[in-house]
Amino acid sequence: MLRGDRIAGGLYGLLVGDALGVPYEFYHAEELPSYEEIEMTPPPGFQKTYQEVDAGTWSDDGAQALCLLDSLLNRGEFSLEDFSDALEAWRQRGLWAVGGTVFDIGVQTAYALHAYSRGVSAEECGLLNPDGKGNGALMRVLPLVLWHYKKEEDGKKRDQKLVEDAHRQCLITHGHLCNQVCCALYCLTALALLEGQDARGAVQEGVRRLRLVYSTLPEYEQELEWSVRPDLPWKGEGTGYVVDCLRSAFMVLLQTDSYEEAVKQAVLLGNDTDTTACVAGGLAGILYGFEGIPKRWLLALRERERAEELLKRLLT
Repeated sequence: MLRGDRIAGGLYGLLVGDALGVPYEFYHAEELPSYEEIEMTPPPGFQKTYQEVDAGTWSDDGAQALCLLDSLLNRGEFSLEDFSDALEAWRQRGLWAVGGTVFDIGVQTAYALHAYSRGVSAEECGLLNPDGKGNGALMRVLPLVLWHYKKEEDGKKRDQKLVEDAHRQCLITHGHLCNQVCCALYCLTALALLEGQDARGAVQEGVRRLRLVYSTLPEYEQELEWSVRPDLPWKGEGTGYVVDCLRSAFMVLLQTDSYEEAVKQAVLLGNDTDTTACVAGGLAGILYGFEGIPKRWLLALRERERAEELLKRLLT
């Protein structure tokens, strides 16, 4: 598979997964339509979560991911200040939100960005709720992997830099070590998929590489082993807890055989459907490539041309 197809698959995979999950957010698994009926437009009789939001609209997950990619392309490196400014522009003006409308924002994210607007440093904002372990940083981190992979950096140095950037992008909203570790593991797993590993091999390789990086970082190593517990079977329930979100994404990736099956199964877990499908969809998009994403969903994705502009800049 061509490099560009995997990169495009990752970006569109997260956006499509996010949009697919939006109508079903906060429903319990037993309340959802059948597998065959999970589409961007729910079946007749199902009351979608956001009545005013049109089908094919990405949410805060996709918008923040595009903020990150745009910042990386503009600055040529990860800048916490620039990224934080972009997130605040998203909150206030709808930067990278479809139609400029912010219809969903996490409680911790809103609290942190309000503090940032009042002059609190980005490094402190994500720790104002010191025990916050939501998935708000995990949902947006994938563009870091796509950008670092495109740069074709030296392998060991790239792993180290990617982990550092994955940690730092958390700080503005979700600074707890647990969030940083989950984002780092997700990034290294996605990188292994970009390099051509299968799903099981990529997850194993992500864990192996992260343990190497953390061999000199005992606090992070402890968080990985005690909170994420990468030696246990990957199981999740689709909740907003960052560890469960990561585990849910890995679970559906390992148990499915196509992009469509992966994101539908992510949605069918219920609860935080858009974010679980976004996080799983980014990985599945890399694994199966852009061509593996159903055309009907790509055609239904609103403002796709805006994402396409960023993708072209990334691939140039």
